[in-house]
Amino acid sequence: MEWRKCYLDVILVPLGVLINIAYHAWLWHKVRTQPLTTIIGTYSKAQRLWVPAIMKDIDKRSILAVQTLRNLIMGSTLMATTSILLCAGLAAVISSTYSVKKPLNDTVYGGQGEFMVALKYVTLLITFLFSFFSHSMSITFLNQVSILVSTLDEPKSILTPEYVSDLFEKGCLLNTVGNRIFYAGFPLLLWIFGPVLVFLCFVATVPVLYNHDFLYDQCGNRKVDLCGEMESAYVDKLQS
Repeated sequence: MEWRKCYLDVILVPLGVLINIAYHAWLWHKVRTQPLTTIIGTYSKAQRLWVPAIMKDIDKRSILAVQTLRNLIMGSTLMATTSILLCAGLAAVISSTYSVKKPLNDTVYGGQGEFMVALKYVTLLITFLFSFFSHSMSITFLNQVSILVSTLDEPKSILTPEYVSDLFEKGCLLNTVGNRIFYAGFPLLLWIFGPVLVFLCFVATVPVLYNHDFLYDQCGNRKVDLCGEMESAYVDKLQS
């Protein structure tokens, strides 16, 4: 029976996805409890200081603000465009009779029936759709920041730097979420060639993301104190 050939798909693919989710849940816990040990937490702290720093001397830093927001919007636009193009390609494959949609030969481990092949493409489609949605929302927030950041110093403005900082942080967070969802789509692409490659790829991405997400000093220790000193020095510089 076909379901007997799918036991590797039922075990390895969900296990690989759970490993990825567990890592990001632990990363989110670290960001909430020890933010300066992670790149995301440190970046979030800098985002909270960015808007007041720009507004402190908007006349001299207006070009910096425009370039920063433009680069963020361009990055999110590129990822959103890539995601929707992949979605369009996958939708074309699902709704057509291309030979690539047909089951592979029996040398590939895992189920290769029509239902399993359709499930693989639909899963990829949903993954890249979520990535597109996250990047689209990020662009929306960043566009709002690009308008509001230039109105805070107006006498009749009812906006506060804290409100604009919240919008800026949400836009950057959605950009990060969209990137992580997009990255998860690459291991799932290997599902076409069997569930073993999916599991191995998810396992291999964990140490890569770990080395990217956490900060270390030259001795191999997490830079908790060093990041605190950097933040204090940055705040003192802004206040001077």
